Amino acid sequence: MHDIRAIRENPDAFDAALARRGDAAMSSEILSLDEARRGKILAAETAQAEQNKASKEVGAAKGRGDEAEFERLRALVAEKKAEVAAMQAEAKALDAKLTEKLGWIPNILADDVPDGADENDNVETHRWGTPRAMEFTPKEHFEIAGVAGSMDFETAAKVSGSRFVFLSAAVARIHRALAQLMLDTHVDEHGLTETQTPVLVRDEAMYGTDKLPKFAEDSYQTTNGWWLISTSEISLTYSVAGDVLDESALPLRMTAHTACFRSEAGSAGKDTAGMLRQHQFEKVEMVSITHPDASDAEQKRMLGCAEAILKKLEVPYRVVALCSGDTGFGARRTYDIEAWLPGQDTYREISSVSTTGDFQARRMNARFKPADGGKPQFVHTLNGSGLAVGRCLIAVLENGQQADGSVQLPQVLAPYLGGKTLLTADGVLA
Repeated sequence: MHDIRAIRENPDAFDAALARRGDAAMSSEILSLDEARRGKILAAETAQAEQNKASKEVGAAKGRGDEAEFERLRALVAEKKAEVAAMQAEAKALDAKLTEKLGWIPNILADDVPDGADENDNVETHRWGTPRAMEFTPKEHFEIAGVAGSMDFETAAKVSGSRFVFLSAAVARIHRALAQLMLDTHVDEHGLTETQTPVLVRDEAMYGTDKLPKFAEDSYQTTNGWWLISTSEISLTYSVAGDVLDESALPLRMTAHTACFRSEAGSAGKDTAGMLRQHQFEKVEMVSITHPDASDAEQKRMLGCAEAILKKLEVPYRVVALCSGDTGFGARRTYDIEAWLPGQDTYREISSVSTTGDFQARRMNARFKPADGGKPQFVHTLNGSGLAVGRCLIAVLENGQQADGSVQLPQVLAPYLGGKTLLTADGVLA
């Protein structure tokens, strides 16, 4: 949500910021609504004052026996009361319209976000690892002999439809091991607090974390109104909604492993093979609630936490700074981590680490009390995948594949797999 006072003070800067995203100027429409709303509030306050004055004079007129004046004043009180109610209702309606309009406007980008139209204009910041030279044509994850028998799309389609998968046996265990590795690393080495969150949330949580109204069609809603989360960013971030935290409590750093759900609206025909783009998937999420002065440094720290997982797994990756035209609705700045997938001969996104500034905090009224006793301020919120478990599974399987259809697994997973580090071509851990 945007600060209406900031728009009033510098509408041209607000429009210029939206233009960086390719959006039309909005300040004129916003300020027109704001002016009308404020006008109704002032008129209601003026009428209320007149009502109060007349109410005091009614008794005096009655006391001195002036019936004509008494009746005139009583009628005036009734008239002003009706005016106040009508104008308060109009002000409330205009306020709701203004809030709705602001709810559709994306966050203001950080100054250092590179300009660009789409993902083709994203800027690579660095790479880690060198893709392994394979003396055979690498396969995609679902084509690898040792994987194919335990990654069942046909049964999933029978049960749920397209974009679902049944994982079984060794592949299911590797998937679980990856999630455990991520959680253990984030808790033991990165200082995050492990959290179990609901996967069903209310409208307020979706709105507060900028998923409503913009992304309603990308999400699933139950018949009784709950929403299935697309990421535990929603439940973790909204956990501080309405709170006034002590400055000394910041930063709050949380992580959660949950199922996530996305309708993938608009992605028909895209990534239909394999489990790269699913309606249901698992993710280990990181969320930080910080002091405004610390949020940029916190984003870099979170990016390092996500990168650390891929380094442990020895998966080559690159990091890109998203350009203005590709940065998500609620983000001020986003870095994507893209893992090398030899089966596709390209890098694919496996994590996004974003700072939203106070954009989400304003929507959900999350603040902190400064240590010096000043006025409460809005916190800053950040989120990042640490990592998408299914996509990490894909990266591990494709990068570790051997010519005979087996998969050499990262040594770091051995403690979670009973000491075993090989998925045989028959789909057995050895």
